[in-house]
Amino acid sequence: MENMVIIGSGPAGLTAAIYSARAGLKPVVLEGIQPGGQLVITNLIENYPGFLDGIDGPTLMMTLRSQAERFGARLKSGEVTAVDFRRKPFQVVVDGGEALEAKTIIIATGASAIYLGLESEQALIGRGVSACATCDAALYRDKAVAVVGGGDTAMEEALFLARFASRVTIIHRRDQFRASKIMIERVLKNPKIQVLWNSVVIEVLDVVRREVVGLRLKHIQTGAISDLPVEGLFVAIGHRPNTEPFAGQVATDKTGYILTDHTRTNIPGVFAAGDVQDPEYRQAITAAGSGCMAALEAERYLNA
Repeated sequence: MENMVIIGSGPAGLTAAIYSARAGLKPVVLEGIQPGGQLVITNLIENYPGFLDGIDGPTLMMTLRSQAERFGARLKSGEVTAVDFRRKPFQVVVDGGEALEAKTIIIATGASAIYLGLESEQALIGRGVSACATCDAALYRDKAVAVVGGGDTAMEEALFLARFASRVTIIHRRDQFRASKIMIERVLKNPKIQVLWNSVVIEVLDVVRREVVGLRLKHIQTGAISDLPVEGLFVAIGHRPNTEPFAGQVATDKTGYILTDHTRTNIPGVFAAGDVQDPEYRQAITAAGSGCMAALEAERYLNA
């Protein structure tokens, strides 16, 4: 039986592993289907403290991984397909087969941005296509960008991008936003933001360098096709917490985010950290901070 199983290997999971391994708990980290989380598809991270010139996502995650292993964390490939938190020790099933038992669990499976699903879009994620303006806006200083969406998140992304970009175009498939009134007013008053109504992106245009140079749009009502020159596309149509294996096992909100008190879930001994319990900030540094909190709380639980 393990002292601790950490589910997920993004900033939250690996930070939890570093802290718990240094405490001598010998945690097992289940890396999931995308080891390193969303940051492994991020080319440049400029807002993670300690890196004056920024750092690319894969390098940051490999560094955290090596640091966790240095202190004795054991990393294991595989995806969690089922859990049983109704019994103790807790049980975690990996890839539908092997079952691990643990005294404590830290869930750090993150959340996945909802993208448009276009092949051209998926090929350019991290190279001009993003789902996080806070993360990437500074890379588009004095450049034209576009935001897809019509809710408060899309309005917030557009307003933040307008601080840096030369022009921000919001593309919305309807003829009115579903965002709050005050956010709509702020967007429509901003001289750097324009809106294309009743339009959808049907292709992300690139060049041999594999960088975004524009978008191909379709007007829903007329069917007219047009091209919009931009150097960045920000998709703001929502995020989906990666909580499928935990359905019915821990308390969540209506959208699936795990509810926590600090990092404690409603099940004593089960903790959650990072984007899987944070629909608000979704930053690498906040995920890492909550991973530290979860490890410390789990250690206290074990020592109680």
